[in-house]
Amino acid sequence: MATRYRFRVEEFERAFRDVPRVELLRGEVYQMSPIGPRHAFMVARLDDLLHEALRGKAVVMVQNPLRLSPESEPEPDLLVLVPPLDRYRDRHPEPPDVLLLIEVADTSLEFDREVKLPLYAEAGIPEVWLVNLKENLLEVYREPKEGRYRAIRLLSPSEPASPLAFPEVSLPWA
Repeated sequence: MATRYRFRVEEFERAFRDVPRVELLRGEVYQMSPIGPRHAFMVARLDDLLHEALRGKAVVMVQNPLRLSPESEPEPDLLVLVPPLDRYRDRHPEPPDVLLLIEVADTSLEFDREVKLPLYAEAGIPEVWLVNLKENLLEVYREPKEGRYRAIRLLSPSEPASPLAFPEVSLPWA
């Protein structure tokens, strides 16, 4: 039988400081999937679009830790956060800071849906975009309640997306 170790965020940060691409979810350490070229391109594209569209309105961070709870600190692909940037100088963002969270998924699609989305909903993250590279869709999740998102919308590549926090912004996500 395999031995399991459970960590709190502070212990995880000390023990895995120099280990690349790991996340703490519900006290367990997960090795993240390697980043392929399509994934890297989509993250860079969305980063560019969001920075341009939200300059002065929000802070955009790429693949940085998000402190969800004492037992969970994932590293979403993109975070759109309440400004100013200086508020994150001495701490990682927490759920009340998040306006929009984006995960880009290819090989991690089922893991993101089954493991990470419930965590985000439990933490009250108001909106999650899951860029589904397998089916070339944008899955938009809103209205978190009791560990689930009650509103789910699928967008095709020809449909632009508008963040809940910035309805006036229309992004060609694909």
